[in-house]
Amino acid sequence: MPDIELKNISNYVFNGLNMEIFDKELLVVIGQNGAGKSTLLNIIAGLVEHEGSVLFDGVLVNRMLTDKRRVGYLFQNLALFPHLDVASNIGYGPAVNGNPRENIAQRVDELLRLMKIEHLRDRYPKNLSGGERQRVALARALAVSPQVLLLDEPFNSLDTGMCSCIRQEIKRIQRGLGITTVLVTHDMAEAVEMGDRIVVMNGGKVHEVADIQSIHSYDPDDIPHLQNCTGCAIDCYCKG
Repeated sequence: MPDIELKNISNYVFNGLNMEIFDKELLVVIGQNGAGKSTLLNIIAGLVEHEGSVLFDGVLVNRMLTDKRRVGYLFQNLALFPHLDVASNIGYGPAVNGNPRENIAQRVDELLRLMKIEHLRDRYPKNLSGGERQRVALARALAVSPQVLLLDEPFNSLDTGMCSCIRQEIKRIQRGLGITTVLVTHDMAEAVEMGDRIVVMNGGKVHEVADIQSIHSYDPDDIPHLQNCTGCAIDCYCKG
């Protein structure tokens, strides 16, 4: 999976932004609304115009189309297709890419098992809980076998009382697949729980970069209450 470099990135948000995302790491970008977090993801994905260079493993990808960059993108609103069932939502990307039908079916089955949602195969998004929709959206992002995974505030649709299992599941999957991942959030607790490194952004600029282990000023007592597995009855598939 690639190391990603952003060199002298400028557009309507950034003015000479430089950043490196290491191979296989989960980098968390934190900041308030308007800090440039989502724009950063869109630049990596090739969805917005900019000056400067984006490199994957040292190879310039500025002129590479989005679908050729092998990027999986989990949007903030999840963006599931309401007219498609779970299996069809997950298989949409491989189908658009022209994969054979039998390969698509096999990939869908693999991801249903990975996300522990085999029982949801024939349901439609309107009949899913927030946590179930989140899992389906992540499976759809992974269906194209991405080298880079972009997560835009993926937990916003979940209840604040949700246990931490979904966060830990995503981290486990990311580790297991070795996907270079960028997650954006405005929640410091989420950043500390999920990330290998944290980049703090403000006004389109990098304010601070820190390894999780080096954060001494953060008080663990500030982390919001997260329901544990034994008491979790909704959206948690880690028991059993």
